[in-house]
Amino acid sequence: MIIDYHIHTKLCGHAEGEMEEYVQSAIAKGLKEIGFSDHFPLFHIELRDLSMKMEDMPLYINKVRELQEKFKKDISIKLGIEVEYTPEIEKRTKELLKNYSFDYIHGSTHFLGNWVFDHPAYKDEWEKRDVYKVYKEYFSRLGRMVGCGLFDVVAHIDLVKKFGYKPDRGLTEMYKEITGLIKQHNLCVEVNTSGLRRPVKEIYPSEELLKICFNSGIPVTMGSDAHIPEDVARDFNIALALLKRIGYKKIATFSNRKRTLVNL
Repeated sequence: MIIDYHIHTKLCGHAEGEMEEYVQSAIAKGLKEIGFSDHFPLFHIELRDLSMKMEDMPLYINKVRELQEKFKKDISIKLGIEVEYTPEIEKRTKELLKNYSFDYIHGSTHFLGNWVFDHPAYKDEWEKRDVYKVYKEYFSRLGRMVGCGLFDVVAHIDLVKKFGYKPDRGLTEMYKEITGLIKQHNLCVEVNTSGLRRPVKEIYPSEELLKICFNSGIPVTMGSDAHIPEDVARDFNIALALLKRIGYKKIATFSNRKRTLVNL
């Protein structure tokens, strides 16, 4: 079974196409299950076009429910969400999430302070920073996210490499530390193909990090991070080859925050 659990919508302000077009793209590619996981509203920083607005949440949820009913004979559609983790607003995020019934919640971090480190408009900041220290800060933030108890899936776990900036020393110890926390807190890691469409030209996570996940017994799910309908399940052939090469035979699916492993 092949799934795509990371699909965005134009409600986030930086995706294109109608939600039904994403569903039709998935059906045309032979997928049996997908999940929408658009960006949960940001409220710790004022930057436009990065996430849904709070008033759009009912529209998002109702549209997913509508599509679930319309296409129930063709494909299973899950209601997911991608939530930005920021320590300062962890409590408020937790309270807000209680108001919704998602099938799964992706946890991710795109901010280090006020710096959106993966945004093209702020890429120049990389030239002013110590790359190793950025990675260290990123994985430290990710560790807090993993331990907070709000999430089911760690989305694009090594997103920090997006623009191809990499430290001049190994990352194995960082990888072992974060996977130890993921295992301890029983989370799942997303294999996200969007990195192949970015300057780094790599899947998230890297092969080294994914091997550590496998050796630690951490389950995985799959996502294209599609922001246009054509990108649904894009490059999944490459991801599947990687998963099988490493040894994964099963993939995680979710329903009502409960995880089930199914055969790839």
